Amino acid sequence: MKQSLVQIALVVDDYDKAIQYYTKKLQFTLIEDTPLSETKRWVVVRPNGGNGASLLLAKAANENQKRSIGNQTGGRVFLFLHTDDFDRDYENLLRQEIKIINGPREEEYGKVVVFEDLYGNLWDLIQPYKTN
Repeated sequence: MKQSLVQIALVVDDYDKAIQYYTKKLQFTLIEDTPLSETKRWVVVRPNGGNGASLLLAKAANENQKRSIGNQTGGRVFLFLHTDDFDRDYENLLRQEIKIINGPREEEYGKVVVFEDLYGNLWDLIQPYKTN
């Protein structure tokens, strides 16, 4: 049996604002932006050069969903972004004035910094150490 995680829904308040943030500030690639109705779109972004899971940017459709924007995990780190060049991507976070919550620091598994996206979701940017 083979399975893979291909998309993670991220609740947002506005499609275009979310696309702008993830593609311009985090330098993700816009994979798809397909209108489904007058109010709903299928919007998918992926880390640049990545071949793992993508983010489905899902616009909140009701009050309950709006309350979860930025807090889908109750304040814990939500997403883990691996990089092949920590310094490059950390400098981009600083240049884009993205809020750094913790770090950067060295852990036994790699270099890591915790940052907050425009909605308040917490992310780990990690450059894993290579193991033999």
